[in-house]
Amino acid sequence: MSGSYLSQLLHGLAVTAEITAFAAVLATLLAVIGGVGLASPNFLLRGVSRFYVEIFRGTSLLVQLFWIYYVLPSFGLSLDPFAAGVAAIALNSGAYGAEAVRGAISALPRGQWEAAKALGLPRRVTLHKVILPQACIFLLPQWGNFLIESMKATAVVSFISIMDLSFVGYQINARTFDTITVYGLVLLIYFAFSQIIVVPARAAERRYRLRGIQTASRAERAA
Repeated sequence: MSGSYLSQLLHGLAVTAEITAFAAVLATLLAVIGGVGLASPNFLLRGVSRFYVEIFRGTSLLVQLFWIYYVLPSFGLSLDPFAAGVAAIALNSGAYGAEAVRGAISALPRGQWEAAKALGLPRRVTLHKVILPQACIFLLPQWGNFLIESMKATAVVSFISIMDLSFVGYQINARTFDTITVYGLVLLIYFAFSQIIVVPARAAERRYRLRGIQTASRAERAA
């Protein structure tokens, strides 16, 4: 019987994985844009970024999902359940990620900006070529957690009838009342999926950390 459950749950996992992938890509983009905006000297850009971050960090993800799916059609913008789920998770996760990006940028020595300015590099080039690559080293330890949190957030899409892992588990349990087996399998599948995400993230973290140590060592020898 558990084999039958597993087959159905894996179909739900495929939906969860798809939503996670789309939401993670969009959330990463929003986090970088929002984080750069929060660190910007431009008052308007900083204000817009701060407004976005505070709205989506300060309200419930579930309420945001309901707004996107149920309320936006009243203003002429209708999204199908999948797109609404991806948008809600991406906007919510992107707001948290934006603060992480801002923190990573702020953690870099001010001298990096000043040295680039002395070389005549425009701010946009400095940000793209100098600041963000170094900020990635600070961000990587957090980014694995960020992706896992985005994956766990996908459970809310069951409220708009998307057949994700949580929703499939709920349906099986409602039919069979085999709660321990069903939710035990759901728990293990979520855990296994999280490990698939975190292992590459940790490998990337070790690689970039080693690269940073090697770069610093060469700089010291050159000095």
